[in-house]
Amino acid sequence: MIPLELSKERIHSEYGTLPISDEDEITRKLSMLIAGQCGNEPIDDVVARFEYSRQRYFQLLAQFRKNGAQGLLSSKRGPKTKYRRTQEVVCQVIRHRFLDPEASTKVIAQKLRQCHLHVSKRTVDRIIAQFGLQKKTLPVPPATTADRDRHVPHDPKKSPRKSRRNQRRTRRPPTAGR
Repeated sequence: MIPLELSKERIHSEYGTLPISDEDEITRKLSMLIAGQCGNEPIDDVVARFEYSRQRYFQLLAQFRKNGAQGLLSSKRGPKTKYRRTQEVVCQVIRHRFLDPEASTKVIAQKLRQCHLHVSKRTVDRIIAQFGLQKKTLPVPPATTADRDRHVPHDPKKSPRKSRRNQRRTRRPPTAGR
């Protein structure tokens, strides 16, 4: 058997060295497990050398035993699904918006809660914004021919503002106690 020196930067033996990339987390973790399980060094020293905690070492060991080397790959943290904005909730919000375009998001959220779909007004706001279903403003009516014939100056002069110096000040009468 070839004696190996395992570290988080490389795997080394008397016959050569194999560097471990910083991005290669699987090989780094596997090297730590090999050193801890197959070596004669105490686990506390191994985890200190690889900069892991003892607890994390045993978590990784359990993952390795269950899923092999692929179990050592870190997975995304946090929620994996949109538990509030499910496909059914999105479809129902869009349906309610098209059935009653004048309904507010608060009313839509209330209708969905009556159907036992737990959703907040803010979630309804986000869904409507995502699909661009906000209420539209009324379009400006087209100008009639009489309006077009009327002369409108292109550069209307603004009325001059009065400066504060020229305006008369009025003082409030003093109140008692101040």
